[in-house]
Amino acid sequence: DCTVTGMEAHAGPTPMALRKDAMQVATHLMQEVVAAALRHAPHGRGTVGMVQVHPNSRNVIPGRVKFSIDLRNSTDALVDQMADEVKAYAAKLSQDTGLGIQIELVSSYPAQAFHGDCIDAVARAAKKLGYSNMPAVSGAGHDAVYMARLAPSGMIFIPCKDGISHNEIEDAKPEHITAGCNVLLHAMLERAGT
Repeated sequence: DCTVTGMEAHAGPTPMALRKDAMQVATHLMQEVVAAALRHAPHGRGTVGMVQVHPNSRNVIPGRVKFSIDLRNSTDALVDQMADEVKAYAAKLSQDTGLGIQIELVSSYPAQAFHGDCIDAVARAAKKLGYSNMPAVSGAGHDAVYMARLAPSGMIFIPCKDGISHNEIEDAKPEHITAGCNVLLHAMLERAGT
């Protein structure tokens, strides 16, 4: 979570040069979250998904803005690098504007690599069944992340309309679902030694 602290003031009589507008400073930092992700392509992700503006009034310059920062990448080292860049930008922005900027770590989830044998079994099953396949990095959390800490694990992804997943409008064709299930079946049979 990031909190930018400025000073509330009335929108009408406060000259632009005297404002300590937390919202304007926060928006610069929000853009840096996205820029950091873009600099760390192809798996960099930067999201501001929650914003709280205080006092949240139409005619008051915001005195405090709190927002979430969600950074993701394929390795912990890359996430740490992105976070360091955002923190450095925040420190410079605070120095340049005179507004307080505090970043607090709320949660952190380490990247989880899947077992090579499971990954290979999925690739072999897809090839055996005549399906195209490729290695993928998932930026979303899945139950398999926790299973991988207990036993060899892997994942199978299938195409979804417009690439949308983890959303109520996610839409997969029945033939893609069937293909994914068949790949899973064959990978499991191979791993079971049958």
